[in-house]
Amino acid sequence: MTPKKIAFFGTPAFTTHFLDALTQAGFAPSLVVTAPDRPVGRGMLLTAPGPKVWAEAKGIKVLQPEKLDDAFFTELFQTHWDLFVVVAYGEIIPQRVIDLSKFGTINVHYSLLPKYRGATPTESAILNGDTITGVTIQQMVYKLDAGDILNTREGPIAPDDTTPTLRDKLNAEALTLLPETMKQIFDNTIIRTAQDESLATTCGKFSKEMGELDLTDDGITNDRKYRAYAGSIGTYFFRDGKRIKITKAHLDGETFVIDEVIPENGKRMPWRD
Repeated sequence: MTPKKIAFFGTPAFTTHFLDALTQAGFAPSLVVTAPDRPVGRGMLLTAPGPKVWAEAKGIKVLQPEKLDDAFFTELFQTHWDLFVVVAYGEIIPQRVIDLSKFGTINVHYSLLPKYRGATPTESAILNGDTITGVTIQQMVYKLDAGDILNTREGPIAPDDTTPTLRDKLNAEALTLLPETMKQIFDNTIIRTAQDESLATTCGKFSKEMGELDLTDDGITNDRKYRAYAGSIGTYFFRDGKRIKITKAHLDGETFVIDEVIPENGKRMPWRD
């Protein structure tokens, strides 16, 4: 197969695993597009995104636009691209960028589309008590997660899965599904399936206030919130006017059991203490 000109759009550290997988499959990108360096931690140390570090170590060009504006488009336009690949880039990609490469732009989405279009598909699957979810490789269009489905792979949601553990499982599936899909695209063997709009559901971002639990609520509901919000906004409750963050909990039958907490201005400790 003739080498392809591929640009990869991604920002979180885990997306470097996709860069490794694509390289191993013979689809190493010629360009990595990622977010600008940002201050991180208590010291607010200016830190490069993982994909930038990965690309620079391999001598691959990096772009870090604040906005996908005219200057960015002009830069891309200088090269004849075969495919753009997006994994958790974090910004809305304009239509003219989506359409610029020969085979358009594809995206990894963490649900079985058209279910859970939007920013929080893994969390929403846990919140709603689903037992099955999956990943979809979709052809991107300028409408939220509404493009044709190229490939899907489903998997179970364990009763104790949190968003981080479930996302790890989905990433493991996507790491093989993405290069397989790219090969089918380049071989012209891919089968595109339009999404059924009548089945579409959406999910938005969460606010920190959504993580507050009422411990008198149904235990199953509180457990789903704890597992869904783990790794992001987290869950907490108030006792004697103080905010107490839940760091470890489990479901015993239908009873939500708190194991470990961090009291306001305190240190991690067992809840029984």
